[in-house]
Amino acid sequence: MKFWLTFTSSLLAAAVILSVVPAQGEAAIYDDVLRLRVIAASDSEADQAMKLRVRDAVLDASDEFFGDCGNAEEAEACAIENADTLRQIAQTVVLESGGDAPVRVSVGEERYPRRDYGGWTLPAGTYRSLRITIGEGAGHNWWCVLYPGLCVRYADAGDSVMAGLTPEEYRLVTGQKTRPGRIRFRLLELLAELADDWRHTREG
Repeated sequence: MKFWLTFTSSLLAAAVILSVVPAQGEAAIYDDVLRLRVIAASDSEADQAMKLRVRDAVLDASDEFFGDCGNAEEAEACAIENADTLRQIAQTVVLESGGDAPVRVSVGEERYPRRDYGGWTLPAGTYRSLRITIGEGAGHNWWCVLYPGLCVRYADAGDSVMAGLTPEEYRLVTGQKTRPGRIRFRLLELLAELADDWRHTREG
């Protein structure tokens, strides 16, 4: 009974949300982006500094691995194929910095909060993600967008930064909409939450 109540409630809420989100394909933004998350071993000053050095090393190598990717699916495939190499890059940084914490790299789906990158904003939701964990991974993390290459270039972003997004998605992340962007983001986020709840219900 609980299952069907959740199911019907989700369908009703989704129908209401979709009725006020007319731009077709916006929800696909979750599938058209590859995020990067680097998690520090702890919140100590040394471990947080280590996290940023690992981040810089991975971003320096990002063009080599992801520069020729035409979409997020290809970027995810490249991340999976080169996961061990990326781990070695991060591990080398840790060792050369005097640390001995092991580094783990994984590729999958993760939940991210809404994030503003100056002139760009991505809604909260579940995205493809390259996750780099240092040691126990008990510290604050740093995250950005690995594909399209927003991590490296968002400070002086131009249209080319979002070349991997559709026109609808581009207008969404830049706020170029006739309706208030905050409302549209919240609606999109609610839709993503409903999808997550439905998936968890099925898995449970």
